[in-house]
Amino acid sequence: MQKIGLQLKATLENITKLLPVGKDFRWYLKLKCGNCGEVSQKWQYLRLMDTVPLKGGRGSATMVQKCKLCSRENSIDILSHTIKPYNAEDSEKFKTIVEFECRGLEPVDFQPQVMADREESEPRLYGILQEPWNDSRVKSRNEKLKQES
Repeated sequence: MQKIGLQLKATLENITKLLPVGKDFRWYLKLKCGNCGEVSQKWQYLRLMDTVPLKGGRGSATMVQKCKLCSRENSIDILSHTIKPYNAEDSEKFKTIVEFECRGLEPVDFQPQVMADREESEPRLYGILQEPWNDSRVKSRNEKLKQES
């Protein structure tokens, strides 16, 4: 059993923090079998609300999966107490945002899906961060402030 931390580095402008929302938040990962090295081709997700019993009554994990190549049963668990927001003061720095307890599965890729809080009291936005996040309302408000000064 090993613990693996997921680190994130981002540039935050007009956003106060990035954070997972609720127990149904999906951590999208590609996982590798620690026995044979097989890597999942598709994105798989883990959620805090999911609990699967381990074989032999040894407890539970967030995900239990049998490897397609070597047939070994592996598991991975989200350590809920390690989930941390990525704050504005963390901008441009690596920060561990969650840790996983891995028993035969190792995360090798991560697809970020987060919630962003703005500096202002506007609605919260949900989305996938694959490209730089851009919002025309923030731009137009900033332009308005520049014109007023």
